[in-house]
Order: sequence, then C-alpha cells, then structure tokens
Amino acid sequence: MNKFFNKGLFRYKRRKSHTVNIGDSGIGGNNPIRIQSMTTTDTMDTKSTVDQTIRMVNSGCEFVRITAPSVGAAKNLSNIKNELRMQGYNVPLIADIHFTPKAAEISAEIVEKVRINPGNYSDTKKFKTIEYDDNTYNEEIERIYEKVSPLIKICKKNGTAMRIGTNHGSLSDRILSRFGDTPKGMVESALEYLRICEDHKFYNIVLSMKASNPLVMVHAYRLLVESLEDSDLKKYPIHLGVTEAGDGEDGRIKSAIGIGSLLDDGIGDTVRVSLTEEPEFESPVASLLVNRYKERDNHKKIFIPKEFSFSPFHYEKRESTEVLNIGGDFLPVVISDLSGIKKIEEKVINKLGIKYNNALSKFDIEDTSPDYIYIGKNEIQSNILQYNLILDYENWLVNKNVNSAYPLIEILSLGSIKEFSDNLNFIRVCTNEIELLKSSNLPNNAVLILHSKNDHFMPDMRSFFLSTSVSLPIIISKNYDFSYSDKLIVQSSTDLGGIFIQGMGDGIFLRSSKKSDINYNKLNSLSFKILQAARVRVTSTDFISCPSCGRTLFDLQKTTAMIREKTDHLKGLKIGIMGCIVNGPGEMADADYGYVGSGKDKITLYRGQEVVKRAINYEDGVNELIELIKDDGNWIDP
Repeated sequence: MNKFFNKGLFRYKRRKSHTVNIGDSGIGGNNPIRIQSMTTTDTMDTKSTVDQTIRMVNSGCEFVRITAPSVGAAKNLSNIKNELRMQGYNVPLIADIHFTPKAAEISAEIVEKVRINPGNYSDTKKFKTIEYDDNTYNEEIERIYEKVSPLIKICKKNGTAMRIGTNHGSLSDRILSRFGDTPKGMVESALEYLRICEDHKFYNIVLSMKASNPLVMVHAYRLLVESLEDSDLKKYPIHLGVTEAGDGEDGRIKSAIGIGSLLDDGIGDTVRVSLTEEPEFESPVASLLVNRYKERDNHKKIFIPKEFSFSPFHYEKRESTEVLNIGGDFLPVVISDLSGIKKIEEKVINKLGIKYNNALSKFDIEDTSPDYIYIGKNEIQSNILQYNLILDYENWLVNKNVNSAYPLIEILSLGSIKEFSDNLNFIRVCTNEIELLKSSNLPNNAVLILHSKNDHFMPDMRSFFLSTSVSLPIIISKNYDFSYSDKLIVQSSTDLGGIFIQGMGDGIFLRSSKKSDINYNKLNSLSFKILQAARVRVTSTDFISCPSCGRTLFDLQKTTAMIREKTDHLKGLKIGIMGCIVNGPGEMADADYGYVGSGKDKITLYRGQEVVKRAINYEDGVNELIELIKDDGNWIDP
C-alpha cells in the first residue's frame, strides 16, 4: 500500500487532486464534493429535458448529464443549453456518450463536459476471447489513439472537460482477454485513455470506476487511486457512483455501501446516486452521503495498529471461532431490538415474520426473521419463550433457566460477574476499550457486540478488528439517535455495510434510540438488506436495475416494479433489468436472468449472458421472464 492508504485507513483526510473546471464550477482541489445526476427524457425532446433539468437543479443537482446517443441528439444539446440559460439556469451540462465518437465531438463544442466509456467508445463487446501478444496489443492502443485523439483536441480547444468513465458491465473484449473481469481490468481500461490524453497535454479529466456490485466498485476505485498515486500521472478528481443500484431502499443501500465506503477513505470529488426513480430524487440522497464529510476532519483520534495484515483491494473473510450459530462458517446473524416495547404481543413478533405453530410446537420463521431478539430489561412473555433472546445481565439472572435466553454483559462489569451462561454470553464492548478487552478473562463461549463513539465509524471499527488477536465472533452494533428515514438508511449502510464488504463482522445489531418512533420491523428488514447488498447473506432476489436515461426503450420504473412484485420471493436469484443494450449483458455478468431493452417497447430475455428470446413486447416480458424461470426449475410459488 502507498502512503495514501497507510494513513487513510484510520483517519479522515480527503484525497488531494488537481482542480478540473466544468464551466464556472471546479471539482477536486479545495472544492466541495459536488453532486450530479442524469436526465431520463428523450434528448430530442427539448422542453421535457429542460423541465426535468430544472427540477433536478432545484433538488440540489450541481451537474446535469444528458445522453447523446446520436449526432442529432448531440446537436440538440445546444437548444437545451440555450433554453436553460434563457430561464436563468447556468448549470454545467455533461454529454453522455456510448458507441458514437462523432456525437462526442459535436457535444464537446456545446457542453461543459463529455463522458466517454472506454469500453465501447472505440472497442466492442461480444464476449469473445482474443489472444494478444505485446505487439498486437500495442497495435490496438495505437488504433484507440487515432480514434480518441480528435475528441481530445476539440475538448482542449473549447475548454471542455472529459470524464473517462469505466463501467464494469461494458469492459471490452480486448480488456477482458488481457486482464479478465477484474478491478485491475477496469483501471487499465481508463489508464489507457488517460495516457493518450496526457500525451496530448490534456489534463481537464475526471475518472470513474462504476459497477453494480459495491464490492467490485470499491476495489476498483481504490486500485485506481493506488495506481495514480504510484505513477507519474497527474492526480485526477474522482467521480463516484454505483451503477444499476435499483430503486427504493435497495438502491439507497447499495449506493451508500459503495459510495460511502470510498468517502470514508477520503476518495471522491463528485457523486451520483443512480436510482430507478425520477432523477430529482437522486440528489437529496447524494447530499445525505456527502454532507457527513463536511466536518469529518474533526473526528476523534483513531488508534493506528503497529502491525496489521489488510488489503483495501481484496476481500478476505476474518476467521472467527464458532459459538452456537455465530461466527466460523455461519452467515452473519441479525439481532432485532425490541427492548423499547414493554409488552411484546403476538402482532409485534408477527411483523418480524415470526409465528408460533401450535400443531408443531415450534416457531415458523421467514428468511428475514431475526436470529436473536434483544429484550433488555423486559419480561419474557410466553409467546417468545422459546425464541433466541438476549437479556440485560440482571434480567438474565432471573431468567437463566430459560434455555433460549442469553445474557448481555458490559465489558466494564465483566470482572464482577460470578455466573455465566453455559451456552452463549454476549459481551458489549466499545472500540476504545480494546486494552480492557485484552486484559479481561473472557468465557470461551463469548460473542462480542462492538460499537463505536467515533464519528469516523467504519475506520474506527476497522482499527479494532486489525488491532485485536481475539478470534471470538464480533457483531457490529450501531445506535442512531434519529428516526427511520433515508438519513438512517444511508448512514447505517455506509457505516455497517462498509465493514461487511471488508470481510469483518459476524452479525449486525442496528438500533434507533428514538423510542417514540419504533420501527423495529423496518430496522430488521434494513439489517438483512445491508447484508445482502454487501453480498454476505442473501435472503431475497437481487435486482440489478439501471436508473433509466434517454436511451431507455421502455417504461423502466413501471417494469421494475412489476418484476419486483412477481419475483421478489425468489431467494438467491439475480435479475438484471436494463433499459438498453449499453451495459446490459456486461452489467448482468453474474445475473441469472436479464430483461434488456432492445427496441422501442421491445425487450430481449437473457439467461446469464445468453440470449434466450428476442423482440418480446415489453408488456408481455414479465410473464415471459417468469415462464423462463419456471422452465429452468428455479421458480417457487410465493
């Protein structure tokens, strides 16, 4: 690791880059982290695009990206820009280009910034494996040089910025053949273009490494920064985004895990949250992410381990001992907090998917029912008597004969404890109590519940994990002092999800101290969704859904809602829903099924990367998708 990551792992310091000007706005350098979004209208529809852009700006969007899939659309950017200026909106515009260099060259003379995708600007993707030696590969680089140089010259002449935007889903066959479907391949795809730009002495460049999988995305961005810091290349600003994040809570969670983890690292100069919703809903979510870092420099000091083994660029699961069903090879557990509900009635646990089956004398539980329920000081009522319960220690002493009840012990009181559970003991410890933990005599069947008082939560947790040699299971805990909201979703996904994508954590204990707003069932659901987005515990269908744009060939929001309604119960399946072919087959690389726009109101169905059926009317597509899943034997009735 270079000096940036050695220091940045345990303290917040925003990465320094040179400033890139986009119109009258600067990004990188000492500028604030900027927020951008993208229109979903037809670029040829000037009025709709202008109206939507205004709504986006009014919701907090600082840069607006507009697709320019054709020469005609590129030319119409002039009309859109003029109309916006006439209405008093000077927001910088960004042209989004795929496949059509001529459209990029026209756009670069009109708008303030052009985004190109190195995977399809001068390359193709047909999933063909091509053998290259160094000479033939260098010939390919020369071909790219000739293809992209005219755009660079136009940008340089007009003061237009460029984003070299690698997308995991559209890596070219050339890159895949040489580097594989890897973060390294994503980085090299961008650096090839960057070296060409620098050869032209053009430096007004922003870089991005987008992917629908937050883990791939985080590793790619970190590797990009590492590559820049260790090279003679300039230190360019970084644009952050999780592509095809989806809608609703899922889209917010996936975006926050990816973007938030990198912001915690000090990486990121612009942010876009990609949701399958109206674009004016994206910027407020991005603001929730970005605003946390305005004063983050002032966080409490975090202990820096003298020696540790950790790579920011790879996933490695922390090894822990097994205690009952926690740790070891078990999936991360979920603890649900019912301590604020004095009388835990039947309807309360029913909301958690827990129902007692009298005929079988056992609980029927759903995939998203908590593994443990924390009741604190509350009385154990008959309807939860056999469920896995966590009680405050004094309450447990009264109920220690209940086989499914386990004590929660504060680390500070551990020395005075005379009696432990024979099965399982939860020990609550703060990250700043690591020395106390090391000197404590812990029972062998202990599980730690770890929390932090540091504003820089995830790196503080990371320090604890890398500082302790304790192999006991560790459950990540966080208690937020505000009600259930987008703010809580975004912050918890960043804080907790950022730990799990690093292979740390054997469980999650998410709480809200706002007792007047007890959304225990929502917090429980959120816990499972964070684990799913981090790819450590799958409990429902995983939807890879693009945010829509002017290239979209059907009603994406309506279709996504229909597919989710029909298939959300198919645990473990991954379904890609793509508005067009740009990132479709590639971004669905690990999806089981794909639903991709291929013509006006027409879709193509995929099984993995294989085309199964073409030219289906999108209104019939959902039923056709269900039939395909049934034919493959992967369907279960809801």
